[in-house]
Formats: sequence, C-alpha cells, structure tokens
Amino acid sequence: MRVIRARTVRMHGPRAPWPRESLAVSRHDVRSGALPPLLALMLVVVALAGCKTLPPAPPESAPWAVRKAALQARDHFDLKGRIAVALAQEGFSAGLRWQQRGKQSQLALDGPLGVGGVRITSDGNLLKVQNARGEQLDSEAAKRAIQSSLGFEPPISSLRYWVLGVPDPATSADESLDNSERLATLKQDGWQIDYTAYTNVAGQSLPSKATLTREGVRVRLSINEWGR
Repeated sequence: MRVIRARTVRMHGPRAPWPRESLAVSRHDVRSGALPPLLALMLVVVALAGCKTLPPAPPESAPWAVRKAALQARDHFDLKGRIAVALAQEGFSAGLRWQQRGKQSQLALDGPLGVGGVRITSDGNLLKVQNARGEQLDSEAAKRAIQSSLGFEPPISSLRYWVLGVPDPATSADESLDNSERLATLKQDGWQIDYTAYTNVAGQSLPSKATLTREGVRVRLSINEWGR
C-alpha cells in the first residue's frame, strides 16, 4: 500500500420572399437524401448540438494522477445500489439511486424511510428535499429533513467524488493506494472511506463497495449498477 498526501454578410437591394415550396421538406426527401446541401448540414449541426460526447477514459495502465484527474472531471453518471447506515444502537438500509448532471446531484433513497422515500437535490449551494409525504423543502428545512431521516448530514458535494473513487478536489486529503493504484483508503473532511471492491465499467475501475465512517456514523455503500 502506498500513501500519497462568422462574419455577417449584408445584402443590398430588396429581399425576395422565400417561396413556400422551397421550405417544405418531405419525409421522402429526408429518406432519399434529396435535401439541399446547406439544409442537410444545418440538420446535422442541430443533431450534434443535442448530444454530449463524454471524453474517453484513460486506460487502467495510466498513472493514478491521470486517472484521478479524469474521474474528478467526470460530471455525468448514474448509479444504483444500496446503503446501510449504523448510528450508535440504531440503523437502517435503503435503496440508492444517484444521477449526476453537471454540478447537480440527485439522490433517491427508497426503503424504511417511508413510502416514497426521500429525494435530495443539490448543486453545492442549493439544497432541496422531497420527503416521504411529498413535501418540498429547501435551505435549512431541507437540512433538518435529511438529519431527521438519516440521523446525520451527508457530505453530498464531496460524496459525488467519493463514489467515483477519488477525493474531492476542493479540499486536501490523505490517500492510500492499493496494488492496482486505486484508492484503498481516503481521509477527507473528517471522514474515512475504505474501498473494498471495484468493478470494471467500460474499461474503467469504479467502486462497487465502500465504507464511510465518522464520529459514530458508519455508512456501507454497495453499488451494483453504473450508467453513463
């Protein structure tokens, strides 16, 4: 184990009206490829604008610093799994669904927390919660709802990195790597995260089991499905 701390063209003269028939595009034109070249190009550009292409992940043979930076930059992922929380003499388990879109994290906890569970949305600054009764809460009321449901306030802004097997780049951390140069343990912001299993997802190692502990709180995380 290794420890590492277009120019605008102005037209002159009267503008000729566009004939209606020149703007009509039939399904036959689309299927047969009979579209005017300029219109075809515009359609391609619009289609591409709606797609987000994720950069390829670095190979597992790449140095840890390279793979860590790539994972920290990843802002689009989905996961499904379960969490088991132990607090003193109490505990519970729940299903977990996480959707990350840019800075926004959306978590859904389903289980003994109540019918419908709890829905949490956070972008690092704004926090919203929908409780088991369907009530929408934000700010301090949202924090109190999470504290009441979970028994502690999860570090969501950092957790979005921890679930990927990397530290939050915003604060300092102590890292320990395993023989495959993946995080074995991580200490950050008073939490210790022990990674006990990884799974291969499209050629990239992502955590499948981890345990988070801090001041009497223990959270076991099991991820059984990763999505992009």
